[in-house]
Amino acid sequence: MPDGSSPVSRPSSAMSASGLTGVDIRHDWTVADIQALLDLPFPELMFRAQTIHRASFDPTDIQISTLLSIKTGGCPEDCAYCPQSARHEKSVKADRLMAVETVLAEARKARDAGASRFCMGAAWRSPKEHDLETVCAMVEGVKDLGLETCVTLGMLDSAQAGKLKDAGLDYYNHNLDTSPEFYGEIISTRTYQDRLDTLSHVRDAGINVCCGGIVGMGENETDRAGLIAALATLPTHPESVPINLLVRVKGTPLGEAEEIDPLDFVRMIAAARITMPKSRVRLAAGRENMSDETQTLCFLAGANSIFYGERLLTTPNPQAQRDRVLLDRLGMHTTGIGLDAAQA
Repeated sequence: MPDGSSPVSRPSSAMSASGLTGVDIRHDWTVADIQALLDLPFPELMFRAQTIHRASFDPTDIQISTLLSIKTGGCPEDCAYCPQSARHEKSVKADRLMAVETVLAEARKARDAGASRFCMGAAWRSPKEHDLETVCAMVEGVKDLGLETCVTLGMLDSAQAGKLKDAGLDYYNHNLDTSPEFYGEIISTRTYQDRLDTLSHVRDAGINVCCGGIVGMGENETDRAGLIAALATLPTHPESVPINLLVRVKGTPLGEAEEIDPLDFVRMIAAARITMPKSRVRLAAGRENMSDETQTLCFLAGANSIFYGERLLTTPNPQAQRDRVLLDRLGMHTTGIGLDAAQA
């Protein structure tokens, strides 16, 4: 070019070097800022994401979590993506809460297979007190096995969050799912503020937050930017940020949703990494339908955590052996009990 400048658009002052190439933590991201990131040429976006990723993490390290559904089906919520909703035509059959010893047996298997964190999910709007006591016993037992603990139980009040903290809970998962503007198209039985209130109770109790969203539910690009903006402007960034690709389940309102371009999903991973530099960005649901090449691009974009195991609550996950082979091909290693040890 005549003036010697690069043909790549320069970042605006709102996306200056302090926010994009360092590890400064910002909470003033706007939807326009995130949209500008998502609109960058792909090589430029990946370069910025990888630069920030390397400033805070070992780029070859992957944290391994395993997720178990401890109470499946019968949920009164109407989340359009979820087969556990009792409101959908073909919902998953409701089961009782699993016994503590059954859960601990699954946790041992997860630990021996290489997981460092064990996540337990229950299909509730919010937990009843007697069920919460049982979950607290599960948390204590899993902690005794040497694993980090995470649960997702729906909405919590401050007293419930305190009980989980007292039991030793490390992480609580409660996703925002999508942007505030698109949220009403996906869920009508609880509000966005309900979700934010639960996150506040969890944070105030001193529990780490696991919070992300879902891509591919019919949202537009502005909604995707809005989701990242909502996460990145929380008072404290979530310690874990799961980015899920919609798993289309027949019988749910989103069972026939249109597939998205895999590169658009990779862009969301990169935007999460850039805006939340210290968070673990988890490549979560939808990996079963991703090619190895798409997953590899996600790792390059800053994803450094995966769910490991054959199921995520009620949907398939890549076979453990496939994950082992891919991570070995890429020269990646795992946090906690390594896959090499698990294979010994």
